[in-house]
Amino acid sequence: MEQVFSYILGLGAPVMMPIIFTILGVCIGVKLGKALKSGLLVGVGFVGLSIVTALLTSALGPALNNVVDVYHLQLGVFDMGWPAAASIAYNTSVGAFIIPVCLGINLLMLLTRTTRTVNIDLWNYWHFAFIGAIVYFVSDSILWGFFAAVICYILTLVIADMTSKQFQGFYEKMDGISIPQPFCAGFVPFALAINKMLDKIPGVNKIQIDAEGLKKRFGLLGEPLFLGVIVGCLVGVLARYELPKILMLGVQMGAVMELIPRITGLFIEGLMPISDATRQLIARKFKNASGLNIGMSPALVIGHPATLVVSLLLIPVIIFLSVILPGNEFLPLASLAGMFYLFPLVLPITKGNVFKTFVIGLVVLVIGVYFVTNLAPAFSLAAKDVYATTQDAAVKIPEGFDYAASLDFASSPFAWVIYHLVVSVKYAGPALLVLFTGFMVWLNYRRIRKQSGAVEQKA
Repeated sequence: MEQVFSYILGLGAPVMMPIIFTILGVCIGVKLGKALKSGLLVGVGFVGLSIVTALLTSALGPALNNVVDVYHLQLGVFDMGWPAAASIAYNTSVGAFIIPVCLGINLLMLLTRTTRTVNIDLWNYWHFAFIGAIVYFVSDSILWGFFAAVICYILTLVIADMTSKQFQGFYEKMDGISIPQPFCAGFVPFALAINKMLDKIPGVNKIQIDAEGLKKRFGLLGEPLFLGVIVGCLVGVLARYELPKILMLGVQMGAVMELIPRITGLFIEGLMPISDATRQLIARKFKNASGLNIGMSPALVIGHPATLVVSLLLIPVIIFLSVILPGNEFLPLASLAGMFYLFPLVLPITKGNVFKTFVIGLVVLVIGVYFVTNLAPAFSLAAKDVYATTQDAAVKIPEGFDYAASLDFASSPFAWVIYHLVVSVKYAGPALLVLFTGFMVWLNYRRIRKQSGAVEQKA
């Protein structure tokens, strides 16, 4: 089973998603050619996004490493990056079965009307495998590993449901879409609390800066393209590059900021026929199925200007803070490409306010590097086991480092809280998780019934 799913997942999202979309499209009545084109556009979107993020890491990575060397900033936990974290998660006993287990739970929750999200974002199931794997290796119990993964999956589906209306209202052309990705979902409670707190501070609650506001206030300098150039050049200066390399890094960062929104447009173009056909099928065939959503990757919306601007501004800030924060041992470098994924569910809460989003991002990243430092020993156990089995150099912890970790998914409140309640608080912690998860599922069930009743009355 592990080999079967490793092979399927080894195809990667650019191959998996066209296959899934083509099959799904044909099943819901879309003509084969149209379904295939939709799937291929989504696949091309993933290829384009991987190329641009590779450009980000290949250009920015050496410059940041130079900054680390020049100013002696090295810390004790090696940043392995999220691709390595995903590989480790899937190459464990929990990862081998995570897809069928989670799909079964999704189906059960759909039948019991405790969710309205059909989570087809199979590649990002690695997040659930991740939390399950680190619990499994520390507790030496595969049952506790699956327990942690299942709890994380259920809570993620509930948050995807509860945020779907706000998500669809904020982003254009996202009707019928939700985001059941736990790295995004885990920051929703923080965003709600911090956003509410900022609204109560006199003066601060008057700061309204969105992407368009930046352009009006700062002209060209307020556009993501020019911000990318400026930040890239500043990093080049700090890395003590020569002038041609400084300018090249600036242009490359500008290219990343400009290309990501264009590439995410391919996702939307490929998604629309499937999304429209799904809504029509639901309306035609199923009673009490109003509000059913397709769970998709947050890659669909990371091209929003506010996400790009805030992510780029946070990169130098969090690197500086990581070095001076007492007790922190994690310096995010390879993980920085994943920073964009912090914000897809935060922006609908802040209504795209760049200032609020920056504050929320700063708070969750500061807390997040401590979470990563704390979970690094558990992550490293899994990494060493997977390396011993696969001999995959990408998951090997380099000499000079005792531990390794990644910003995604180890910095998520979901990962840290679930891990410690299962591993550190024997029996009482899992019982608390069951009670809380049950309560959230019940709230979601009531919300779904209320919405379905309102639709029936309107009809």
